[in-house]
Amino acid sequence: MAAPESGSRWNVAVRDPVWKHIWITPELEAITRTDPFSRLYRIKQLGPAEYVYPGATHSRASHSFGVFHLAHRMLSILLETGADQWTTREGRASFLAAALLHDLGHFPFTHALKELPLLEHEELTAGIIRQNPLSTLIAASGGDPEMTAAIILGIGQGNAETDFFARILSGVLDPDKLDYLNRDAYFCGVPYGIQDTDFILSHIHADRERGIVLDTSAIMSVESVLFSKYLMYRSVYWHRTIRIATAMMKKFLFAALDRSVLCPEEIYPCDDEGIFTLAETTRIPERELARSIRNRDFYPIVFSSPLSGEAETALESLDQRSHIEERIAAYLGRATGKPVETRHVLLDIPERISFESDLFIREEQVSFSESSTVFSRSVVTNFVRSLRKVRIAVHPDFFDAVEAIPELGDKLANLTGLHYTVEKDSRVPGGINECT
Repeated sequence: MAAPESGSRWNVAVRDPVWKHIWITPELEAITRTDPFSRLYRIKQLGPAEYVYPGATHSRASHSFGVFHLAHRMLSILLETGADQWTTREGRASFLAAALLHDLGHFPFTHALKELPLLEHEELTAGIIRQNPLSTLIAASGGDPEMTAAIILGIGQGNAETDFFARILSGVLDPDKLDYLNRDAYFCGVPYGIQDTDFILSHIHADRERGIVLDTSAIMSVESVLFSKYLMYRSVYWHRTIRIATAMMKKFLFAALDRSVLCPEEIYPCDDEGIFTLAETTRIPERELARSIRNRDFYPIVFSSPLSGEAETALESLDQRSHIEERIAAYLGRATGKPVETRHVLLDIPERISFESDLFIREEQVSFSESSTVFSRSVVTNFVRSLRKVRIAVHPDFFDAVEAIPELGDKLANLTGLHYTVEKDSRVPGGINECT
């Protein structure tokens, strides 16, 4: 593949199962040998998804190489369609460094920790990039570490070139999304995320204000990305077992942070193993949640409901959730005569997500959602609404007793302000045959 800068030496090959050969320069290879990047090899891209999809053991490092590869390809095409007029050599190198390093500050367990009182992983990434050795190595690769950090943060601060590259790195058809949909589907062994990447890239054009614009003939590519994202959330990212494993880790960490047993600075440098090691150093009962995850002893689900209406806002606060878990535990203890404590109850609420569709269609001179597509704003909104389910799970020791409570669903619904729906096979959360 032709490089954006003809003077660079793109002679270091990274062998990748998804994109085959990924070519980088010796300067970029030096970046990948630093401790911050090496940590990404020890963080699984999909966290606990391997408990449901055994092949999902790929790392954030492999994803980072994939994002870099697609960003490199995109940049070559955008330069051919006019971006060479308003981008600089330093800006291009900064963009490629941003693509390679965009996940440096990412936490283990996918996005499980996003709701905790921690810095955003983009902020952590920017801080790492601004320090040595990465600051010096990015400069050696031809980039500007400050610009690289700004592209990742999406803050142009009045710099039009930085804004342009930030839109490319984070948008509807960004290299991040195109890689993770393809890569996650490949390693999970499901077909839902596979995209026609070559076709998509052959129909993008550079636009100084909008970043990427698309041909009308490629509208179906955006439709494919949106529907694939929906299917991947439904079958993989928010699979009920993965949600429960995630909620268990979140509950442990929230308790540890809330009681000042752990501080954020202890969590930030952790890899997958580090989180479990950290749990063992604590002396709080909730550390058993982390042990249970390792043993695949997940809490079984006793209640499921769509998230909508007034309850949506009320339940999104972790503090509020904790109070509701206390009420649920107290009720279950009275109803069963068992010693049910708050740590034995999980209330899982999926975070808000966005199905971005703000892409400009060149020939029609309208945004994607106003173009000749069936994916109107209301359809995309319904995608998100249909995905978000509230689940209540309990410690396995109490499952039988809780399930025997008469009219359990109605009573839990009253405690949470939700409507009750039955979720099949809730006792066996392995979910090999259940996608939701």
